Amino acid sequence: MRTTQSLSITLPIEMAEMVKAKVASGEYATESEVIRDGLRTLAARDAVVERWLRDEVAPAYDAHKADPTRAVPLEQGMANVRARIAKAKAR
Repeated sequence: MRTTQSLSITLPIEMAEMVKAKVASGEYATESEVIRDGLRTLAARDAVVERWLRDEVAPAYDAHKADPTRAVPLEQGMANVRARIAKAKAR
């Protein structure tokens, strides 16, 4: 049984040149390998987003629905974010 399927795709010129450059540099053996690696990276990113939604966003939403008084005003929330960024930059 075949484990691959041939596809014909159309890319913008810049993307096609990027694919060809990756092969020309020796980083990949074929254009197909470049596309496969890009799709694996996309799948990994999608998995991270799904995990974030499931593990952080949904519980935060549920907690807010259960007790809306825990919410902070937008200005305070933004101040908290700015403080966290400043703290991270200071490290």
